[in-house]
Amino acid sequence: MRIDVVSIFPEYLAPLELSLIGKARREGLLDIQVHDLRSFTTDRHHTVDDSPFGGGAGMVMKPEPWAAALDAVVAQGGSASMPVPHLIVPGPGGIPFTQAMAHDLAAEPWLAFACGRYEGIDERVYEHAAARMPVTVVSLGDYVLNGGEVAVLAMVEAIGRLLPGVVGNAESLVEESHEDGLLEYPVYTRPATWDDAGTARAVPNVLLSGDHAAIAAWRQQQRVARTAARRPDLLAASALTTGLDGLGLRLAVPADAPELLVLQRACWVPEGRANDAWGIPPLVETEEDVRAGLNAYQTWVGHVEGRLVISGRARVSPEDPTVWELGRLMVAPDLAGRGLGRELIAFLEAQAPATARLAWMNTGERSARNQRIYAKLGYRRQQAPPRYPGTIELTKRLR
Repeated sequence: MRIDVVSIFPEYLAPLELSLIGKARREGLLDIQVHDLRSFTTDRHHTVDDSPFGGGAGMVMKPEPWAAALDAVVAQGGSASMPVPHLIVPGPGGIPFTQAMAHDLAAEPWLAFACGRYEGIDERVYEHAAARMPVTVVSLGDYVLNGGEVAVLAMVEAIGRLLPGVVGNAESLVEESHEDGLLEYPVYTRPATWDDAGTARAVPNVLLSGDHAAIAAWRQQQRVARTAARRPDLLAASALTTGLDGLGLRLAVPADAPELLVLQRACWVPEGRANDAWGIPPLVETEEDVRAGLNAYQTWVGHVEGRLVISGRARVSPEDPTVWELGRLMVAPDLAGRGLGRELIAFLEAQAPATARLAWMNTGERSARNQRIYAKLGYRRQQAPPRYPGTIELTKRLR
């Protein structure tokens, strides 16, 4: 990814040389170019601001230097892979910056940031820029800063750490705060009991038990409780779901087809993005196709407050009666990350007939997160050519 930043204080961006972002720059994972807006002025005083028309306090950043700077940034592109950047302008009047937005921006090849100062940038600059590239005004929060540099530091770190290879342990990104709308659970390290000036503070026993299912359940409970206490605005009713119990799993009927169509499209957008494959069946099927699938597979569905939020299907392989084929494993995005997918797979495995000896599934060849989860559940990649291009096939011994 390439990132260009325009500022009148380029030295403010020096922290981007540090820590993981600095390491990513040195390793060529992230190309960050910082430009001094004053170098695009034409007068000897390098003037970048002037009084506002209509009166009022403060100064407004002039359009001419900004137009020259942004045109110079755009001129450095032009390739098929990076035709123009997506310009992000930090400002309190913009769209709130979220983890979901960080993921979206991390998928783009080229971003540019315009750091405003004073009372802001002349509005005509936004019009000039929008004629050349996508422009989005983004707010870091409901408060006012002296300039956009602090916001850019925060956004570049949030975006950059999502790029492949930047964070050493990619799995650590999965259970972080805001990844699925909840805050992160409490974390502990050695010693198991800490003598804090005469007060013994112990790690919760469940974390020392070695019972991974109990640990996962405890962490989910802690995430819900912490979110309820600190950020109740984030806590949807569906967040109280802690397992398959209470979802009322049942076999799907034709009347479920419309909701299944909506769920599969929501769940497969990340797969389409990860594999650059927007023609995969879950994204292009019609309601009639979904209804036909209910005849070919046993499909289970589960609901929260009347909303279909989870589904999976399975069947005996038409080619081999000892193979139990799993597919269309779906958990609503707002419920992702809390172990429901793993529980769903275990449930589907348990539905296999006595004749089945092998569970089979497939996933996108670039769906790294799915592959890590399936590997942990005992599924192993098969070396034979897959039946569907762009996928890999995985199997697991049953019973």
